[in-house]
Amino acid sequence: MNETLKKIRILMIESDIRSDAELARIMGVSPQNLSKKFKRNNFTEEELHEFAEALGCDLEINFSRKKSKGETL
Repeated sequence: MNETLKKIRILMIESDIRSDAELARIMGVSPQNLSKKFKRNNFTEEELHEFAEALGCDLEINFSRKKSKGETL
């Protein structure tokens, strides 16, 4: 399970959303469609916005510079 899916699962618990079927209903998609998204485990930016909306969250996507050898940030 990748970090994005883990975060969605954590936010579901925090939002008292007890099942994938309940999340699907909130998002206005079928449980089968949501299941396919979870199995694919590779979300588009649009899908991430849909999850954020359903979970009552803001979505922040950002880039940060990687550390190179010997460099401290």
